[in-house]
Amino acid sequence: MSDNHVTGPPVLADSSGHGDALENLMHENRRFSPSDEFISGAVAGPGLHAEAEKDRPGFWARQARELLSWDRDFTQALDWTDPPFAKWFVDGQINAAYNALDRHVENGLGDRVAIYFEGEPGDTRTYTYARLTEEVKKAANAFESLGVTKGDRVAVYLPMIPEAVITMLACARIGAVHSVVFGGFSADALRNRIEDAQAKLVITSDGTYRRGKPSALKPAVDEALKAEGHTVGHVLVVRRNNEPVAWTEGRDLWWEDTVDAASAEHIPVGHDSEQPLFILYTSGTTGKPKGILHTTGGYLTQTAYTHQNVFDLKPDTDVYWCTADIGWVTGHSYVTYGPLVNGASILIYEGTPDSPHQGRWWELVEKYKVSILYTAPTAIRTFMKWGREIPAKYDLSSIRVLGSVGEPINPEAWMWYREVIGSNAGKHGEQKDNPAPIVDTWWQTETGAIMIAPLPGVTATKPGSAQTPLPGIVADVVDENGQSVSNGHGGYLVIREPWPSMLRGIWGDPERFKETYWSRFQDMYFAGDGAKKDEDGDIWLLGRVDDVMNVSGHRLSTTEIESALVSHPSVAEAAVVGAADETTGQAVVAFVILRGTAAEDHDIVRTLREHVGKEIGPIAKPKTILVVPELPKTRSGKIMRRLLQDLAEGREAGDSSTLADAGIMGTITESLKKGVQR
Repeated sequence: MSDNHVTGPPVLADSSGHGDALENLMHENRRFSPSDEFISGAVAGPGLHAEAEKDRPGFWARQARELLSWDRDFTQALDWTDPPFAKWFVDGQINAAYNALDRHVENGLGDRVAIYFEGEPGDTRTYTYARLTEEVKKAANAFESLGVTKGDRVAVYLPMIPEAVITMLACARIGAVHSVVFGGFSADALRNRIEDAQAKLVITSDGTYRRGKPSALKPAVDEALKAEGHTVGHVLVVRRNNEPVAWTEGRDLWWEDTVDAASAEHIPVGHDSEQPLFILYTSGTTGKPKGILHTTGGYLTQTAYTHQNVFDLKPDTDVYWCTADIGWVTGHSYVTYGPLVNGASILIYEGTPDSPHQGRWWELVEKYKVSILYTAPTAIRTFMKWGREIPAKYDLSSIRVLGSVGEPINPEAWMWYREVIGSNAGKHGEQKDNPAPIVDTWWQTETGAIMIAPLPGVTATKPGSAQTPLPGIVADVVDENGQSVSNGHGGYLVIREPWPSMLRGIWGDPERFKETYWSRFQDMYFAGDGAKKDEDGDIWLLGRVDDVMNVSGHRLSTTEIESALVSHPSVAEAAVVGAADETTGQAVVAFVILRGTAAEDHDIVRTLREHVGKEIGPIAKPKTILVVPELPKTRSGKIMRRLLQDLAEGREAGDSSTLADAGIMGTITESLKKGVQR
C-alpha cells in the first residue's frame, strides 16, 4: 500500500501572514499517494505538465485533434490578439452532437450504453449510443420544423430526464444556442432569461417528481410568457408526470406528438469552432441576468480532456455518475458534453438523495455499479449528518474514483468521503486496502471546465485542497497589486493565460464582460474567489471574497472557520458570516447544526469557541454561536449567507424565494428565540 500520510487530525496554526489579502489559517499535514496499482493503469501520467509548459497552445492543439473529430481542421490553436476576447482552433469546423453521438456509432459502439436513467419513482430507461443518436436526430428535425435555425436561442426548462440531454444535443446539432434554466427557478427568473436571450422555442415538461410527489413545471412557463412582446413561438412539452396543464392552442405542443413523429434521418454539418454553443445565466431572480456565453471547439476540447484525465476515465468499463442538475454548468460539462464526447456510460437520476429513503444514492451506486462518482460537498456533509451506517448497508465496491465540485470541501468532509464511501468494499463492513482517490475540482460557470484538480494517478492528495492547476492551465494566487504571493500566504485566485473553454463574453454586453472579469487585475481573469498557497505551493480555495470578514484588521475566510467548526465531532454543519461590530469592524457569527445529543450539552457553545481558538487561533473565535435546526440553502445546495447575515445583524431576513424550503427562515428564527445563544 503506497499511502504515505501523517495520521491523526489536521495540524492548524495561527496566521503568520498578517496583512495578506486573505490570511492563511489552516495547515493540513495529511497526504494520500495513489496506489502503485492505480498509477500503473492511470490515464494521465506526470509527463502532461512538462508537455504543456513547453508549448501550451501546441498542447491544446494535440488534445483537440486527438479527442475530437473535426469536419475541417483548424489553422491556428489560439488567437489572442484582442484580449480578453479569445478565439481557439481558428478556422476549424466541428459538430458537437456528431462528436458526442454519431462517431461512436460509426466506430462500432452503437450498443454501448450512453445513459442509464432512473426516475424518482423507480421507473428506468436505458439509451444506447445508437438509440440516443436516433432520438437526437428526431429532435433536431422537430426543432427545425418549428422554425429553429442556426444561431436561434432555445430555452430549456426541464427536470433531470433524458429529454434534457437530447434537447441540448439536438440544439448543438443544428447550431442553435441552448439556454438551460434550472427547474427550481421561478417564473420571473425564467422570464428574465427568455427575454435576455430572445428565445424562439421553450422546451419544458408537465412536471417532475420531488420527494415522492408530483411537482409542476409548465405553469411557470405559462406565467413567464404572459407578458406581450416575447419572442417565443412554440412551447414543446414532455409528458413526465401526467399532471393536468393549461394549454395554449397553436403555441403548445406535446413532445411525443412532435419529436417522436419526426424523421430519424438527419445529417450533421460542421459549425465554426467559435459558433455559440450555449448561454448559461449566473444571476439569481433579481437584477439583470448575466448570460455566460460558451462556444464550441474550445469548450468541447477542455471538457473532454478534463473528464478523461481528472476522472481517469476508462469508457469501456466505467459507469460514471455526476449528480449535478442539468441547469448548472456542471450538468452541461460533466453530465452531457464531456462524458458523451468521450463515449462514457453515464447515470442520470431525477430525484433527491432522501427519496424514498436516505440510502437512495448508495442503492443506485450498487444497482448500476457506478465506478466514478462526482458530487458536491453539501451532499457529502448531509450524508455525514445522516450517519455512516446508511452507506454501510450497500455494496459500493465498484467505486474507484470520487470527485468533489461546487464549493471548497472542508477536510473533515473529505476524510469522511474517503473513509466511508471510497473505502467501502461490500455489504459486510469490508474495507479496501487502497481507497478510491478523491479529485477536488475548482472551476466556474465562466471557466467552462475544470481548471484546478489533482490528477488521481499522479498527485498525492491533501484533504480539502484542489491543489494544482491542470496541465495547460496557468492559475496563480496574487496580492492586492497582482503580484504572486509566496507559499504560505493568501490572496486572490486568477488565471494568467487564456484557456480553451473560457467564456467568450456576457451575452449582448461585452463591456460588462470586461468590467466584471478583467478589470481588477491587468491582463488577468479574476471572478471573485479567494485562495491561498500552502507551504508546498498547492492551492486551497477560500470561497468568494465577498464572504471574507475583516476582524480587527485581519481578513478571515468564512470557509476556514466553518471547516474548524465541522472538525468538532458535535457539529454536523456550520455556516459563518461577518456581522457589523463597533469594536472590531466585523465579528464572527456562526450558525451550527449539532449532531445527536450535543444540543443537551449546556457548555457546547463555549466548547466550540475554544475548539476554533485551538484549531485556528484566538482571532477566529466566533463572537456568537447560534444553534439552528437547518441552514437556508438553494435547490442546488448553496448556503444563502446573505439571509444569515440579516439574522446576525438583527434585520428581518430578505428575499428567500430561491430557497429549497421557503419556510426554513421562519423555522430558524423561531428556534433562535428559544435556542442556544452565547
